[in-house]
Amino acid sequence: MPRLLMNKPAKILCYRCPWLVALLLTLFISACSNTSTISNSAAQATRTPKTPSISRVHLPTGPITYVALGASDAVGVGSNQPGSQGYVPLIAAHLPKGSHLLNLGISGIHVHDALTQELPLALSTSPDLVTIWLVANDFVGGVSYNDYIHDLNTLLGQLRTNTRATLVMANLPDLTRLPAFSGLTATQKTRALQQIQRWNAGIATLAARYNVTMVDLYSHGSQLTAHPEYISGDGFHPSPAGYVQLANLFWQAIQG
Repeated sequence: MPRLLMNKPAKILCYRCPWLVALLLTLFISACSNTSTISNSAAQATRTPKTPSISRVHLPTGPITYVALGASDAVGVGSNQPGSQGYVPLIAAHLPKGSHLLNLGISGIHVHDALTQELPLALSTSPDLVTIWLVANDFVGGVSYNDYIHDLNTLLGQLRTNTRATLVMANLPDLTRLPAFSGLTATQKTRALQQIQRWNAGIATLAARYNVTMVDLYSHGSQLTAHPEYISGDGFHPSPAGYVQLANLFWQAIQG
């Protein structure tokens, strides 16, 4: 087991109420459906993107510094013991002895706020590995696609310019399979999937631009959101078993 340097306590501002999450997503879908007809080029963007071809950036041998950027899932909300059962400490458990972990996850955070609350600390540590999962709160919280992509572009650009770290990032899984969204109609689920695919296409484009390794949770959605045992009691966050699966997907991507 590596020696881990934990961060300061994370602020808990997550979406703990399933009805609130479902309401936010319903409002988001309704707003999208009221927009003008999607052009052919935009429609192309909603198709499930292929995982981009990215040249591998291998981790150095020996102990490393691992920094996690994320929200409530990085904190480990939904697990019984977040400090050990979340996907971030489970990833860190694979690292060489003597490695350091700085988990900067803040529950409820959006990418825009992560630019000032998480990114500066990440840049100050000269990390060797950075994992990024900052999308679900923006998506269900009604952040526009253009604003999200703009902020994610800034985040990845800063990490690529100012560090030599291996960057590994996850996209949106099929959220419509989660119990928190069971109240959506068939039409709403279809629209939600179209938007998820659009966001994931934009995420994949930025990953290719900045040589970021992708963890394609949408393609692996049946492993996470379709298994009740992988979802916590709140119907939204992973359970301990779900975090194990999530950590395994990240580690597979890290190993290449």
